[in-house]
Amino acid sequence: MSIKSLGLKVIFMGTPDFSVPTLEALLNSQHEVCAVYTQPPKPAGRGRQSQKTAVHKYAEKRGITVHTPSTLRSQTKHNDFLGLGGDIAVVVAYGLILPPEILNFPRLGCINIHASLLPRWRGAAPIQRAIMAGDKQTGVTIMQMEQGLDTGPILASRGVPISGETTGESLHHSLAHLGAGMIVETINALDKGGIQSLPQPTNGVSYAQKLSREDGHLDWTRPADELELQIRALYPWPGAWSEIANQRIKVFEANVVDTNSQLAKPGTTVDENLTIACGRGCLQLKRIQKSGKRVMKASEYVKGSPVPKGTILC
Repeated sequence: MSIKSLGLKVIFMGTPDFSVPTLEALLNSQHEVCAVYTQPPKPAGRGRQSQKTAVHKYAEKRGITVHTPSTLRSQTKHNDFLGLGGDIAVVVAYGLILPPEILNFPRLGCINIHASLLPRWRGAAPIQRAIMAGDKQTGVTIMQMEQGLDTGPILASRGVPISGETTGESLHHSLAHLGAGMIVETINALDKGGIQSLPQPTNGVSYAQKLSREDGHLDWTRPADELELQIRALYPWPGAWSEIANQRIKVFEANVVDTNSQLAKPGTTVDENLTIACGRGCLQLKRIQKSGKRVMKASEYVKGSPVPKGTILC
Protein backbone atom coordinates (compact mmCIF):
# COMPACT_ATOMS: atom_id res chain seq x y z
CA MET A 1 0.00 0.00 0.00
CA SER A 2 1.37 3.42 -0.98
CA ILE A 3 1.84 6.26 1.47
CA LYS A 4 -0.67 8.35 -0.48
CA SER A 5 -3.39 5.74 -0.01
CA LEU A 6 -3.13 6.16 3.77
CA GLY A 7 -4.10 9.82 3.57
CA LEU A 8 -7.34 11.72 3.07
CA LYS A 9 -9.00 12.42 -0.26
CA VAL A 10 -8.88 16.21 -0.49
CA ILE A 11 -10.88 18.43 -2.82
CA PHE A 12 -9.07 21.75 -3.18
CA MET A 13 -10.96 24.94 -4.04
CA GLY A 14 -9.03 28.15 -4.73
CA THR A 15 -8.34 30.76 -7.37
CA PRO A 16 -5.57 33.39 -7.02
CA ASP A 17 -1.86 33.03 -6.39
CA PHE A 18 -2.58 33.34 -2.64
CA SER A 19 -4.08 29.84 -2.84
CA VAL A 20 -1.18 28.14 -4.60
CA PRO A 21 1.17 27.54 -1.59
CA THR A 22 -1.60 25.65 0.21
CA LEU A 23 -2.29 23.49 -2.83
CA GLU A 24 1.43 22.80 -3.10
CA ALA A 25 1.60 21.81 0.59
CA LEU A 26 -1.28 19.37 0.17
CA LEU A 27 0.22 17.85 -2.97
CA ASN A 28 3.51 17.33 -1.14
CA SER A 29 1.80 15.67 1.84
CA GLN A 30 0.58 12.12 2.39
CA HIS A 31 -2.90 13.16 1.31
CA GLU A 32 -4.43 12.77 -2.15
CA VAL A 33 -5.72 15.87 -3.90
CA CYS A 34 -8.39 14.17 -5.99
CA ALA A 35 -9.61 17.33 -7.75
CA VAL A 36 -9.14 21.08 -7.91
CA TYR A 37 -11.92 23.63 -8.28
CA THR A 38 -11.12 27.15 -9.48
CA GLN A 39 -12.78 30.08 -11.23
CA PRO A 40 -13.25 29.81 -15.02
CA PRO A 41 -10.69 31.50 -17.30
CA LYS A 42 -11.40 35.21 -17.79
CA PRO A 43 -10.20 37.90 -20.22
CA ALA A 44 -7.20 39.78 -18.83
CA GLY A 45 -4.39 42.06 -19.92
CA ARG A 46 -4.28 44.55 -22.73
CA GLY A 47 -5.23 41.98 -25.33
CA ARG A 48 -8.14 40.72 -23.19
CA GLN A 49 -7.07 37.16 -23.86
CA SER A 50 -8.67 34.40 -21.81
CA GLN A 51 -6.40 33.63 -18.85
CA LYS A 52 -6.47 30.63 -16.53
CA THR A 53 -6.24 31.31 -12.81
CA ALA A 54 -3.00 30.83 -10.89
CA VAL A 55 -4.44 27.71 -9.25
CA HIS A 56 -5.57 26.32 -12.62
CA LYS A 57 -2.08 26.70 -14.10
CA TYR A 58 -0.37 25.14 -11.10
CA ALA A 59 -2.80 22.22 -10.86
CA GLU A 60 -2.37 21.40 -14.55
CA LYS A 61 1.39 21.47 -14.12
CA ARG A 62 1.04 18.93 -11.31
CA GLY A 63 -1.34 16.73 -13.32
CA ILE A 64 -4.47 17.31 -11.22
CA THR A 65 -8.00 17.30 -12.64
CA VAL A 66 -9.36 20.87 -12.73
CA HIS A 67 -13.04 21.87 -12.52
CA THR A 68 -14.05 25.41 -13.51
CA PRO A 69 -17.80 25.80 -12.94
CA SER A 70 -19.24 29.32 -12.98
CA THR A 71 -21.70 28.26 -10.26
CA LEU A 72 -22.12 25.38 -7.83
CA ARG A 73 -25.86 25.76 -7.38
CA SER A 74 -27.15 23.26 -9.95
CA GLN A 75 -27.95 19.64 -9.15
CA THR A 76 -25.48 18.56 -11.83
CA LYS A 77 -22.66 20.42 -10.09
CA HIS A 78 -23.69 18.93 -6.74
CA ASN A 79 -23.55 15.45 -8.23
CA ASP A 80 -20.14 16.12 -9.80
CA PHE A 81 -18.76 17.21 -6.43
CA LEU A 82 -20.32 14.34 -4.50
CA GLY A 83 -19.04 11.85 -7.06
CA LEU A 84 -15.45 12.73 -6.17
CA GLY A 85 -15.86 11.04 -2.79
CA GLY A 86 -13.72 13.56 -0.97
CA ASP A 87 -13.10 13.26 2.78
CA ILE A 88 -12.61 17.01 3.13
CA ALA A 89 -12.64 20.17 1.02
CA VAL A 90 -9.97 22.81 1.60
CA VAL A 91 -11.06 26.27 0.42
CA VAL A 92 -8.65 29.19 -0.04
CA ALA A 93 -9.91 32.39 -1.72
CA TYR A 94 -12.12 30.42 -4.10
CA GLY A 95 -14.64 33.14 -4.91
CA LEU A 96 -17.84 31.11 -5.33
CA ILE A 97 -20.50 30.48 -2.69
CA LEU A 98 -20.68 26.86 -1.56
CA PRO A 99 -24.31 25.70 -1.20
CA PRO A 100 -25.37 23.52 1.77
CA GLU A 101 -25.34 20.38 -0.38
CA ILE A 102 -21.57 20.82 -0.82
CA LEU A 103 -20.76 22.27 2.61
CA ASN A 104 -22.33 19.30 4.35
CA PHE A 105 -21.14 16.46 2.12
CA PRO A 106 -17.47 15.63 2.90
CA ARG A 107 -16.96 13.48 5.99
CA LEU A 108 -14.83 16.20 7.60
CA GLY A 109 -16.72 19.07 6.00
CA CYS A 110 -15.28 22.07 4.19
CA ILE A 111 -12.57 24.14 5.86
CA ASN A 112 -11.37 27.59 4.86
CA ILE A 113 -8.06 29.40 5.21
CA HIS A 114 -8.82 33.07 5.84
CA ALA A 115 -6.21 35.84 5.92
CA SER A 116 -7.11 37.48 9.22
CA LEU A 117 -7.55 36.70 12.90
CA LEU A 118 -11.29 36.18 12.90
CA PRO A 119 -13.69 37.74 13.71
CA ARG A 120 -11.55 40.73 12.73
CA TRP A 121 -11.85 41.38 8.98
CA ARG A 122 -14.36 38.94 7.66
CA GLY A 123 -14.89 39.37 3.93
CA ALA A 124 -13.07 39.94 0.67
CA ALA A 125 -10.02 42.12 1.38
CA PRO A 126 -8.73 41.37 4.90
CA ILE A 127 -5.04 41.88 4.08
CA GLN A 128 -5.38 45.41 2.76
CA ARG A 129 -8.03 46.50 5.26
CA ALA A 130 -5.87 45.44 8.21
CA ILE A 131 -3.00 47.67 7.04
CA MET A 132 -5.29 50.57 6.16
CA ALA A 133 -6.82 50.45 9.64
CA GLY A 134 -3.41 50.65 11.28
CA ASP A 135 -3.68 47.19 12.90
CA LYS A 136 -0.50 46.05 14.60
CA GLN A 137 -1.23 42.36 14.09
CA THR A 138 -3.10 40.08 11.74
CA GLY A 139 -2.73 36.44 10.80
CA VAL A 140 -4.41 33.34 9.43
CA THR A 141 -7.50 31.54 10.67
CA ILE A 142 -8.53 28.05 9.57
CA MET A 143 -12.25 27.60 10.18
CA GLN A 144 -14.95 25.05 9.60
CA MET A 145 -17.18 26.53 6.94
CA GLU A 146 -20.88 27.24 7.37
CA GLN A 147 -23.34 29.28 5.35
CA GLY A 148 -22.50 32.64 6.95
CA LEU A 149 -19.70 34.83 5.56
CA ASP A 150 -16.53 33.77 7.43
CA THR A 151 -18.58 33.00 10.55
CA GLY A 152 -17.61 29.36 11.11
CA PRO A 153 -15.95 27.93 14.23
CA ILE A 154 -12.17 28.29 14.47
CA LEU A 155 -9.94 25.22 14.11
CA ALA A 156 -6.55 26.97 14.21
CA SER A 157 -5.07 30.47 14.06
CA ARG A 158 -1.64 32.09 14.07
CA GLY A 159 -0.70 35.74 14.16
CA VAL A 160 1.95 37.89 12.48
CA PRO A 161 2.94 41.49 13.24
CA ILE A 162 2.25 44.41 10.90
CA SER A 163 5.18 46.82 10.86
CA GLY A 164 5.73 50.27 9.41
CA GLU A 165 7.25 48.64 6.32
CA THR A 166 4.49 46.08 5.70
CA THR A 167 2.78 46.38 2.32
CA GLY A 168 -0.18 44.59 0.83
CA GLU A 169 2.26 42.58 -1.25
CA SER A 170 4.56 41.52 1.58
CA LEU A 171 1.68 40.63 3.90
CA HIS A 172 -0.04 38.66 1.13
CA HIS A 173 3.12 36.61 0.65
CA SER A 174 3.61 36.06 4.39
CA LEU A 175 0.05 34.96 5.07
CA ALA A 176 -0.14 32.71 2.00
CA HIS A 177 2.84 30.72 3.26
CA LEU A 178 1.68 30.82 6.88
CA GLY A 179 -1.63 29.22 5.89
CA ALA A 180 0.15 26.63 3.76
CA GLY A 181 2.34 25.72 6.70
CA MET A 182 -0.70 25.17 8.92
CA ILE A 183 -2.98 23.16 6.64
CA VAL A 184 -1.57 19.63 6.78
CA GLU A 185 -1.18 19.69 10.57
CA THR A 186 -4.74 20.97 10.90
CA ILE A 187 -6.43 18.37 8.71
CA ASN A 188 -4.38 15.59 10.32
CA ALA A 189 -5.59 16.67 13.76
CA LEU A 190 -9.14 17.10 12.49
CA ASP A 191 -9.13 13.57 11.07
CA LYS A 192 -7.92 12.14 14.39
CA GLY A 193 -10.42 14.13 16.45
CA GLY A 194 -7.59 16.12 17.97
CA ILE A 195 -9.11 19.58 17.42
CA GLN A 196 -11.89 21.18 19.41
CA SER A 197 -13.36 23.94 17.30
CA LEU A 198 -14.11 27.23 19.03
CA PRO A 199 -17.03 29.52 18.14
CA GLN A 200 -15.95 32.93 16.97
CA PRO A 201 -16.28 35.71 19.54
CA THR A 202 -19.32 37.92 19.09
CA ASN A 203 -17.28 41.04 19.89
CA GLY A 204 -14.75 42.61 17.56
CA VAL A 205 -16.44 41.67 14.29
CA SER A 206 -15.42 43.80 11.30
CA TYR A 207 -15.88 43.46 7.55
CA ALA A 208 -13.27 43.88 4.85
CA GLN A 209 -15.21 45.24 1.89
CA LYS A 210 -14.08 44.29 -1.61
CA LEU A 211 -11.56 46.69 -3.12
CA SER A 212 -11.99 48.70 -6.31
CA ARG A 213 -9.69 51.06 -8.16
CA GLU A 214 -11.52 53.99 -6.58
CA ASP A 215 -10.34 52.83 -3.16
CA GLY A 216 -6.89 53.94 -4.25
CA HIS A 217 -7.84 57.60 -4.71
CA LEU A 218 -5.88 59.70 -2.22
CA ASP A 219 -8.09 62.17 -0.36
CA TRP A 220 -5.65 64.86 0.72
CA THR A 221 -8.04 66.18 3.38
CA ARG A 222 -7.26 63.07 5.42
CA PRO A 223 -4.26 62.92 7.82
CA ALA A 224 -0.89 62.12 6.27
CA ASP A 225 -0.37 59.02 8.41
CA GLU A 226 -3.66 57.52 7.19
CA LEU A 227 -2.73 58.16 3.56
CA GLU A 228 0.66 56.50 4.10
CA LEU A 229 -1.15 53.42 5.40
CA GLN A 230 -3.44 53.48 2.37
CA ILE A 231 -0.46 53.61 0.00
CA ARG A 232 1.26 50.63 1.64
CA ALA A 233 -1.95 48.61 1.92
CA LEU A 234 -2.92 49.00 -1.73
CA TYR A 235 0.51 48.18 -3.16
CA PRO A 236 0.60 46.74 -5.78
CA TRP A 237 -3.16 46.52 -6.45
CA PRO A 238 -5.31 48.48 -6.90
CA GLY A 239 -2.61 51.04 -6.16
CA ALA A 240 -2.97 54.46 -4.54
CA TRP A 241 -3.30 57.37 -6.96
CA SER A 242 -3.82 61.07 -7.43
CA GLU A 243 -3.77 63.52 -10.32
CA ILE A 244 -1.26 66.24 -11.24
CA ALA A 245 -2.38 68.60 -14.02
CA ASN A 246 -5.17 66.18 -14.98
CA GLN A 247 -2.71 63.30 -15.33
CA ARG A 248 -3.07 60.30 -13.04
CA ILE A 249 -0.04 59.10 -11.13
CA LYS A 250 0.17 55.98 -8.98
CA VAL A 251 1.93 56.34 -5.65
CA PHE A 252 3.86 53.29 -4.50
CA GLU A 253 5.79 54.74 -1.56
CA ALA A 254 5.60 57.86 0.58
CA ASN A 255 6.82 59.15 3.93
CA VAL A 256 5.08 61.27 6.55
CA VAL A 257 7.25 64.35 7.12
CA ASP A 258 7.38 67.27 9.54
CA THR A 259 7.16 70.66 7.87
CA ASN A 260 6.26 74.21 8.81
CA SER A 261 3.62 74.37 6.09
CA GLN A 262 0.56 73.35 8.08
CA LEU A 263 -1.47 76.30 6.72
CA ALA A 264 -1.27 75.05 3.13
CA LYS A 265 -4.50 73.82 1.60
CA PRO A 266 -4.70 70.00 1.57
CA GLY A 267 -3.48 68.62 -1.74
CA THR A 268 -1.04 71.49 -2.32
CA THR A 269 2.67 70.90 -2.80
CA VAL A 270 4.69 72.76 -0.17
CA ASP A 271 8.02 72.46 -2.00
CA GLU A 272 9.35 71.30 -5.35
CA ASN A 273 10.02 67.74 -4.16
CA LEU A 274 6.44 66.43 -4.16
CA THR A 275 5.79 67.07 -0.49
CA ILE A 276 2.04 67.52 -0.18
CA ALA A 277 -0.05 69.12 2.54
CA CYS A 278 -2.69 66.84 4.02
CA GLY A 279 -5.58 67.35 6.41
CA ARG A 280 -2.99 66.85 9.15
CA GLY A 281 0.73 66.81 8.41
CA CYS A 282 2.46 66.35 5.06
CA LEU A 283 3.31 63.42 2.84
CA GLN A 284 6.44 63.26 0.68
CA LEU A 285 6.07 60.99 -2.33
CA LYS A 286 9.03 58.64 -2.88
CA ARG A 287 8.13 56.25 -5.73
CA ILE A 288 5.50 57.00 -8.35
CA GLN A 289 4.38 55.97 -11.81
CA LYS A 290 2.90 58.14 -14.53
CA SER A 291 0.24 56.41 -16.62
CA GLY A 292 1.88 54.21 -19.24
CA LYS A 293 5.38 54.79 -17.87
CA ARG A 294 7.76 52.88 -15.61
CA VAL A 295 7.89 53.22 -11.84
CA MET A 296 10.45 55.85 -10.80
CA LYS A 297 11.71 57.77 -7.82
CA ALA A 298 9.82 60.99 -7.23
CA SER A 299 13.13 62.86 -7.37
CA GLU A 300 13.65 61.49 -10.87
CA TYR A 301 10.11 62.42 -11.89
CA VAL A 302 10.43 66.09 -10.90
CA LYS A 303 13.68 66.41 -12.86
CA GLY A 304 11.84 65.58 -16.06
CA SER A 305 8.45 67.06 -15.10
CA PRO A 306 8.94 69.84 -12.53
CA VAL A 307 6.14 70.29 -10.01
CA PRO A 308 6.32 73.85 -8.62
CA LYS A 309 5.44 74.72 -5.04
CA GLY A 310 1.73 75.48 -4.83
CA THR A 311 0.68 72.86 -7.38
CA ILE A 312 -2.64 71.25 -6.44
CA LEU A 313 -3.14 67.49 -6.60
CA CYS A 314 -6.63 66.09 -6.72
